[in-house]
Amino acid sequence: MLSRTADHIYWLGRYVERAETLARALDVQYRLSLLPQPAQAIAAGWMDTLHELGLLQEFRERFGDVDAERPRQFLAFDRQSPGSIYGCLRIARENARAVRGAITAEMWETLNATWLELRSLSMKRQEPDAFALFIDWVKHRSQLFRGVLMSTMLRDEGYSFMRMGMSLERGDGTARILGARLASASGGAATGGFYQWSVLLRAMSAFENYRKLYRDAVVPERVAELLVLSDSDPRSLRRSVDDLYANLQVVANQRSRETERRAGEFNALLRFGQAESVATGRLREYLDDCVERLRNIDRRISSDFLVAVETVA
Repeated sequence: MLSRTADHIYWLGRYVERAETLARALDVQYRLSLLPQPAQAIAAGWMDTLHELGLLQEFRERFGDVDAERPRQFLAFDRQSPGSIYGCLRIARENARAVRGAITAEMWETLNATWLELRSLSMKRQEPDAFALFIDWVKHRSQLFRGVLMSTMLRDEGYSFMRMGMSLERGDGTARILGARLASASGGAATGGFYQWSVLLRAMSAFENYRKLYRDAVVPERVAELLVLSDSDPRSLRRSVDDLYANLQVVANQRSRETERRAGEFNALLRFGQAESVATGRLREYLDDCVERLRNIDRRISSDFLVAVETVA
């Protein structure tokens, strides 16, 4: 496969998945912001979310201090930022249009319809119910695209590059969303211990999975264990890295041996990791290490297979 084609497909997968990650991050902080609490606490929660998503500096450069209202509109609808949901879906569509011949007609139609519907949405949708429905719409459209991908695309190198992009982005997003909640909890910005971790699980579509596996109260240690080390939850960091490694093996070549080794090493770390490694006191350092490992693997994938362009980690 040509490097340029692989590049477009890889980033198509990443940006579709990133839009869903942003929707889930928004879901967590938006629901928590509805709790009775000072505006400063709400703003602090948004600041933690923006920081973990790597968008805090951009927000401050354009808007100044973080308040209790503007971040959600920035993350959802901002037309200038490639880090907003609007920006991610726009870039995903541009990548899809560049490789129309390498993806199926159903994939293009699904993504194009998503983009057209997004553009038609009113930028004044600030009512609580409307914003919650928008978050659910983004998650649904991302899941729809992934379903069309799984049911229509030939299992060739293009499929593996797209799955690599999606898996890497999902793992990175899970680590960042968990990190944002950990930062808010440790900083005292979040309200209600049980509620905030329950909101996180629901936003990650993992609440029922948690109940099935643990059958007791929601506690941070178990939430971290589920979202990082579980081999059965589809959004866990372990499942994401396992899928990344499997698809990397499909497209591996002589040049990518070191990339494959590092991905395999990370996969083994998660596969044989113990609950003690994600204990609350160690979790911040552990998540930072995971994000850095994923960033390094992304750089190496770009160097080994893709067009030599600067990418956004």
